[in-house]
Amino acid sequence: MTPPREDTGAPLPPVAPAVSAAAVESLTTRLRGRLDQAVASLATTPVDLAEDGTYGIRCGADAWVTLAPGPSGTITSPDQARCTCLLSPRCLHRAAALAASPVADVIPPREPGPSPDRDPSAGLAPDRDPSAGPGPDRGPSAGLDTDPSPEGAPSAAAVPSAGPVPPAGQAPSAEGASLAKPVSSTGPALPTEGAPSAATALSGGPAPAAGSAVPTGPAARAVRTVSTVGPVPPAVPGRPSAAQVRAAGGLWTAASAVLAAGAVAAGAVPQAELLRAAHTARLAGLHRAEGAALAVVRHLRATRDPQGAHRAHRADELVAALRELLLVTHRLKAADPDPELVGGVPHNHRPDGALRLYGVCREPVVGPGGAGGVVTHLVDDTGRWYTLRDVGPGGPARARRAGTAHVAVRSFLSDHERLSRGGLVVTGAVVAPDGRLLAERGVRATFAAGRPWADAVAATAAPDRPGSGHAPPLTGCDVRIVAAEGEEVLVRVLTGDAPGPTVRLVPAHRHPALAHTANLRRLGACPGLEVRVLGRVDPGRVTTLRPLAVGPVPGAATTLRLPQEWRDRADLGYDTLADAHFPAGAHCPPPPRPRTAAADARPVDSPLRRIRDLVELAVTGGRRAAAEPARDGDRAGHVAALRRGGFATGADLFAALGAVAARRPRDAFGRPARDDQDQYAAQWLATAVYLTGTEAALARGLWHR
Repeated sequence: MTPPREDTGAPLPPVAPAVSAAAVESLTTRLRGRLDQAVASLATTPVDLAEDGTYGIRCGADAWVTLAPGPSGTITSPDQARCTCLLSPRCLHRAAALAASPVADVIPPREPGPSPDRDPSAGLAPDRDPSAGPGPDRGPSAGLDTDPSPEGAPSAAAVPSAGPVPPAGQAPSAEGASLAKPVSSTGPALPTEGAPSAATALSGGPAPAAGSAVPTGPAARAVRTVSTVGPVPPAVPGRPSAAQVRAAGGLWTAASAVLAAGAVAAGAVPQAELLRAAHTARLAGLHRAEGAALAVVRHLRATRDPQGAHRAHRADELVAALRELLLVTHRLKAADPDPELVGGVPHNHRPDGALRLYGVCREPVVGPGGAGGVVTHLVDDTGRWYTLRDVGPGGPARARRAGTAHVAVRSFLSDHERLSRGGLVVTGAVVAPDGRLLAERGVRATFAAGRPWADAVAATAAPDRPGSGHAPPLTGCDVRIVAAEGEEVLVRVLTGDAPGPTVRLVPAHRHPALAHTANLRRLGACPGLEVRVLGRVDPGRVTTLRPLAVGPVPGAATTLRLPQEWRDRADLGYDTLADAHFPAGAHCPPPPRPRTAAADARPVDSPLRRIRDLVELAVTGGRRAAAEPARDGDRAGHVAALRRGGFATGADLFAALGAVAARRPRDAFGRPARDDQDQYAAQWLATAVYLTGTEAALARGLWHR
């Protein structure tokens, strides 16, 4: 894992995937068994940054590791990592230092790369092209791209796309989930088809013989025997080449091993295997698959970070990244001709003309590895979202300070608080694929007036799927406070004359250095108050919103009274709500209410929560943990609850995943059969695809009316 490096000097530089994978591959079996312990020990080891830009790490009495990144600030060659011990370069110290460093993004090569028809598995030659990883001293004006904010990763929560809404009061069926299209930041979203479509997405290969523990029907059709060996289809125009099919098969095998082990056991060695397969995919031109593999490695390290328990959505992000990787590689190794599967190297783009942006809110960022900072969200006249980020080492303390810190865009200097309540005119803008504004050469920015928050944030946001160059949109709605429930708040969505659904507001960050929890507690103490909320829908519970900012409802009598300098918005992570911000005569705290009333107002979680819990348990705990529901007596209850809720296909997939996880066939030597590992990965993928599509349909019906 990548350990946090608080108070241990400079952060380690990013390392190209090929370099890190080659270092781990060169170790002996005995040293590989000690690698995770060596990586963990570096969490408290000081890092010295010399004047010439090299990094030094003391790993023992006779071991001094030196990392010398190139001009890009990234380790791109094995020669840039040296150790003074006798076993170098095949030593544990050097491999641990490289494995503890963050994974670098790769940029398109300056010269034409190898032909896709060339077999990339012939060798693991490290790529000599510089990576786009940030240097250790890069400031916010350089467009920091180490931001681990929830929307920056493919892990980001799946943002439901606009589409048809299921009938009111009726839960979408498995077939209704075919309308769902999960969004992934690693590339264009694949058209998922919900429940039965999980089988369609996993087409290829004969169906396994159904045992007594495996249900029949849609779930059985979703389980396929997947093999990475066998005849490779010939090269056909428009289809993946033979080398690309082999590279996709290698990625599938590495990802399946990670899934079977789980995040708790996927240490440096399985991560290195995945990085090696990602490098092979890059040589074959599979850019989307490579990006998905790198995202899985980053989320694995974030999940294993012991200092990141306060960060939400980590399991959801890892599930989304692993689902994307397995789905893309499964279709590629079946020679699917869809050109979106190959993808392309992400490029920054320059919009035509000047960008007129309006500030919306600030979001604190507290990420793994001791990272902290702020993201300022902006929107243009067409409703497209952009971000300006300032993230670096420092943790929650830096996240708190960054809310009012200065931000530079070339010669333009301002602060995040002013920009979030004002506006910006950018000429010659350079925008990253995820919507980040970059301070490249030729960019000029000028401060401009903002606009009322009610105009920038619609009462009911129904955003389309963000395209390349735009940040994922946030969800906004008008709500009425119902009651407080601990650190959470129950609210009712205002949908005109008809009463809206009851949803739950939970803190976006629970760290005490940030004001989210205190502000929500203050709002929950004023039932009947009407506010406009902007935030993110929890990917695991569609009835839960994590608010980032609140403001008054236009025309409402009982709403917030914010200072004029706040421009009708309060950033819940930075601004502190006080008595003066509430209407006169507001009853705070509320009078006692019957317990039954609060219980009746509490939103009911969807039965799909049972499927999500199992899917996340399989990713975090591994195959052994996923098999537990098949062994206890509670499985029948979960399946029955899913069927009562109208999720018949989900019930079959839930039972099938537990049954496949518990069944461990072995070969003549007592070893687990590899084909069974592929079948388990295919079954998990079918369940995850169904879950994503169905949850997206439910979210559209709830939030985008």
